[in-house]
Amino acid sequence: MRMMLALGALLSLACVSAGEAPSKYQSYQGIRADSDPVLLARYDRALRCCEPEASSWYRGSPDPNSSMYILALRACLYRHSFVDRGVHAYPTSAVFQHFLDR
Repeated sequence: MRMMLALGALLSLACVSAGEAPSKYQSYQGIRADSDPVLLARYDRALRCCEPEASSWYRGSPDPNSSMYILALRACLYRHSFVDRGVHAYPTSAVFQHFLDR
């Protein structure tokens, strides 16, 4: 049982998307971050604020390719009202996108 829990935690960290592109984020209202110049400026300010936080040992990791860095960056962007865009938030979601439709 513990082995399955450890495997599940490892797989969940491995499947985190590494997206900093504004096209992968939207506001709480569902507006894409790259569709409006004002919203894009807010996203850029939030990203400038969140990158140092995500690269610190306190929150994330200095390695920008690690899962801890990506999770800390996404959490910080979420606090600044930017969320991932639904089914494309995780790379494995595209594989199982229409799984329940069958």
